[in-house]
Amino acid sequence: MKKFFIVLSSVFLLNCGSNTSIVSSWRDPDTTISQEQFKKVLVVALLKDEATRRTTENRIAATKPELFRTSYQIFNKTNLELTPEQKLSILKSENFDGVVTMRLVSTEKETEYVPGTNTSLYYGGMYGGAYGYGFNSWYGYYSPVYYDPGYYQENTYYIVETNIFSVNRNKLIWTGTTKSSDISDLGLTVDNIIRTVYEEMKKDGSVVEPKK
Repeated sequence: MKKFFIVLSSVFLLNCGSNTSIVSSWRDPDTTISQEQFKKVLVVALLKDEATRRTTENRIAATKPELFRTSYQIFNKTNLELTPEQKLSILKSENFDGVVTMRLVSTEKETEYVPGTNTSLYYGGMYGGAYGYGFNSWYGYYSPVYYDPGYYQENTYYIVETNIFSVNRNKLIWTGTTKSSDISDLGLTVDNIIRTVYEEMKKDGSVVEPKK
């Protein structure tokens, strides 16, 4: 498990900016890094759109191919009817010890007010005294065009649930819900979700960064 989180910290923390925030999280109080050792982790994106599913899983798996595996290569149309017990048996037979899942829970629309700006006083006051009456009159007359009125805008937020499971114990060890906006770049959004999840796990004691 330590190797797993080192990968997350070294790859996803490269993104300094984020359009994602944590909404809620839970950790198994009986699980610590020393009790888990992830060596082979299945990445599962539970999305209806197959292309989006593959893009999301590939984005994570490509960061560390020797650790992560995509689920679409294992669970596909040929075995969708398998029971949960049969799927778990496949994971164990393939030596998976961890699973990371992402699921789009819902989308929410919120209306926010964006305040405007009025720079007429700034420009008139700054230049009026320095350049004399003529310039002040001219600039004071035209400066109102720099007024930018406030407005309302509607934002769409995407609520995503991320889970981490132990295959050997068949147990959920961490779950968190994140809220993201502006997903025009799916890859960066996935990065931001993982980065936010990692930061939350550091806060709640699920993971401790290795000493330098």
